[in-house]
Amino acid sequence: MKNYDYKSRNPQGKSVTGVIEAETESEAIQELRRRGLTVTSIQGNKSFKKKGKLSFSLPNFSTSVNSLSKRIPRKEIVPVARQLATMFESGIPLVESLEVIEEQCDNENIKSVLGDIASEVRQGKDFSHALARHPKVFDNIFINMIKAGEASGQLNDVLDRLATHMEESEELKGEIKSAMTYPVVSLVMICWISLGLLVFVLPQFRDIFNNLKQEMPTLTEAVMNLSDLAQSNFGLILFSVLGSIIGTRILIKTHRGRRVWDALILRIPIFGPLIQKTIVSRFSGTFATLIRSGVPILGALEIVSKTTGNVHYSEAIEKSAEAVRQGESLGNPLTRTKRFPPMVCRMIAIGERSGSLEQLLEKVSQFYDSEVRTTVKQLTSLIEPFLILFMGGIVGTMVLAMFLPLLKMIGNM
Repeated sequence: MKNYDYKSRNPQGKSVTGVIEAETESEAIQELRRRGLTVTSIQGNKSFKKKGKLSFSLPNFSTSVNSLSKRIPRKEIVPVARQLATMFESGIPLVESLEVIEEQCDNENIKSVLGDIASEVRQGKDFSHALARHPKVFDNIFINMIKAGEASGQLNDVLDRLATHMEESEELKGEIKSAMTYPVVSLVMICWISLGLLVFVLPQFRDIFNNLKQEMPTLTEAVMNLSDLAQSNFGLILFSVLGSIIGTRILIKTHRGRRVWDALILRIPIFGPLIQKTIVSRFSGTFATLIRSGVPILGALEIVSKTTGNVHYSEAIEKSAEAVRQGESLGNPLTRTKRFPPMVCRMIAIGERSGSLEQLLEKVSQFYDSEVRTTVKQLTSLIEPFLILFMGGIVGTMVLAMFLPLLKMIGNM
């Protein structure tokens, strides 16, 4: 039998340290888990203290100051969350799991962050406290779910639930981005091609048409006037486009500008309803995950209000949270905001009465996930022919405008 020094947490989240005898480290971990403890670190005790001797060690302070200011994309944190959940579920202590993932990670920023977290936990700090040192890497959802898991003693389940939630969120976000990239890129290319034709190609035909010494068709005259306008104001057009982009980005960063922008986004035909469905899906899925992980409903609402991505929905959730704080059920204030579909409000109200709020929220999230994916597929199939028609119309109009005078001249011969 060997002695193992361990650090763990009990179901109430209190830190518990001690020594346990076991044949192997794995058996020691299993025994501690049978006692209801969540192991954060364990190490074989191969040394002994001589009488009259004092041993001490200096704290292992992290030097990852730069990592605290670096933002890491969420998609790069998703595999880390899944690996951590899998290793922790397999009985590997938290510190060792973090160290293994750190060794195998290729991203230097993530390695630095994981090293700092492992160092903090090794010194006896809460896992959630160590995560909170990196707010640009781990959002409020991540930190608060871990904190709830520590308090309830269900860190295993919370880590798995968190990893699944992040994977599903990133998958849906990736599908929407991939579907929207094609039309956006296509529209930008069409605009630049059209501008190039007006500025560099059509003016070459001006002298030819002037030499014909005949009246040009109305369409040709209109296109040539547009070409002259584009050519003489080419610099101004470029400056206006860049200024509009930069100005919009600056405006969005202000509170009033953000409110106007978010309101306009929701009113865009076809895309507005898609964005609303995405917000409702994100709200329902995140809210259900937080509640199931043990986060109080008011705390969950506060966190979810910051993840909608739209200031009007955030304000609606905050108003609903205030009404719940004053004793109302959640379904009624959500209905009054008129931001959420009646079906969602009714499901939430029924879930509150029946005590199965998280299950119904998950059903709502699954329903709207399916709606979003279906809408995205339909948009993708409809946008492609529309863009082809749009491009053909622009180029065809310019080609027709150039050939009409030639055809008229041939007809007069």
